Amino acid sequence: MTNRPIFSKSIRTALMASSVALLALGAQAETLTVMQSEAPRSMDPADQTATFTQVVLAPMYEGLVGRNSDLAIVPLLATEWAPDDTGLVWTFQLRDGVTFHDGTPLDAAAVVASFERLLDPARGLAAAGRVAAVLESVEAVDDMTVSFTLIQPYAGFIDLLATAVGYIVSPTADAAGTLGTNAVGTGPFSFVEWQSGEHVTQTANPDYWGEMPTLEGLEFTWTSEPSVLSMAAQTGEADVVNPLPPIFAQTVEADPNLTLIDQPGSAMFWVSLNVLDEPLDHVAARQALNFATDRDALVSALRRGYAVAANSPLAPTNPAWDASLDPYPYDLDRARALLAEAGVPDGFSMSVAVQEPEAPIAEALQGMWSDIGVDLEVRRLESGVWVEAAFNDPEAKAEDGLSAVIASWSSGSFNSDLQFRPLYSTGAWAPGGANLGFFTSEALDAIIDEAAAELDEDARNALYVEAQRIVNQEAPHVLLYSNRDLAATSANVEGITMLPGGLILVANATKSN
Repeated sequence: MTNRPIFSKSIRTALMASSVALLALGAQAETLTVMQSEAPRSMDPADQTATFTQVVLAPMYEGLVGRNSDLAIVPLLATEWAPDDTGLVWTFQLRDGVTFHDGTPLDAAAVVASFERLLDPARGLAAAGRVAAVLESVEAVDDMTVSFTLIQPYAGFIDLLATAVGYIVSPTADAAGTLGTNAVGTGPFSFVEWQSGEHVTQTANPDYWGEMPTLEGLEFTWTSEPSVLSMAAQTGEADVVNPLPPIFAQTVEADPNLTLIDQPGSAMFWVSLNVLDEPLDHVAARQALNFATDRDALVSALRRGYAVAANSPLAPTNPAWDASLDPYPYDLDRARALLAEAGVPDGFSMSVAVQEPEAPIAEALQGMWSDIGVDLEVRRLESGVWVEAAFNDPEAKAEDGLSAVIASWSSGSFNSDLQFRPLYSTGAWAPGGANLGFFTSEALDAIIDEAAAELDEDARNALYVEAQRIVNQEAPHVLLYSNRDLAATSANVEGITMLPGGLILVANATKSN
């Protein structure tokens, strides 16, 4: 006979409680692995403008406001807010009891510091232009109240604050100069490590003010190889793959162990043309490249139909998008006539900088444009080198002989100003903004400002229709297509939210065994 220990009722109750606690800990002790197509560019949310970098940063940082799974604005670090009667002054009441991951308390001074660095031109932060264009000043009313004064009424102010540029950073970490490599926010996950070229790891924040995440940690990895992304999903090496290469979408959809996320997107792909570079300084040459681009073929061949051919700078998910526009049907004869008008009837040579994931776009354009005598030199660049080349100033681009850049941009579907102002306004010339080809139009600048201050949505959208027409006519970009957003998750993962443009939010995800 085996001797068994005899416990009192109180001891048995305590053991049962301990067992439940251990089971709960075991359920939480899961790490979600996310594989993306590119490495993060910075751990400082204000010093980057890349969607897939924001995916990495979102679990660690919060703004005054955010968006829920229904895409509605919700309070985060602010509990309430309101504009004054002029629409120029916005006042926010901060949430009590919040601390940054380094122990610094969240207060009005921290919020002011987080925005003032964006207003400081000496800092040269990559996302500064988005804020400096609309915000005149920010000040502490008291310890837990902040007041923002705008340059003029701005209809998209709350939308702007819900993006990464509105994330509040620790003033202690910013003063130390370490934010670029070590994220310090207030979010449900805190930074552990950024191993360059390998991974970013995060752990659940035990002092989080809100509902604790069910995951113990997050690990972000990356690869530019589409086949590696697909295999990572199929083998379970990654719990989430973003973006999913469209060639693998049907395979994922048919796999019972995987879930396909497929929804209309807002990311617009384009070729930014250096309008200071001959012959691209002639609008007819830029229009010729647009007529020589078979967008439907690009959508079919490169996106397997998971995209919409571009007819304007806005994606169909944007409420201001004008479906009636059709400025550049594929027309080689028209393209050749325009090249003659630009003084280069036999074509010309140009170069384009591209990251590896977009290299197939460049190769397709290389073939298309050769039909009108344009010799396109494709420069494949690693991500960091591409960023430097793409955001060079006019003198550096001229010295480099760089004619164009292939890129994508998503403002989400909430604020057209965030699509037009950073890409097309005179004040957004690189390196301070994402106007990579140095385009300028007084008429467009005026419409951008007028639309931003227009509080009536119908009137504002009408102005953005006119803005679309100006961009189409002046052709500073060869507009290509807007993606459908595709991602894959393991079937045992739930709670993933994807915002238009491919921004997946994973902090609230759950992972079952």
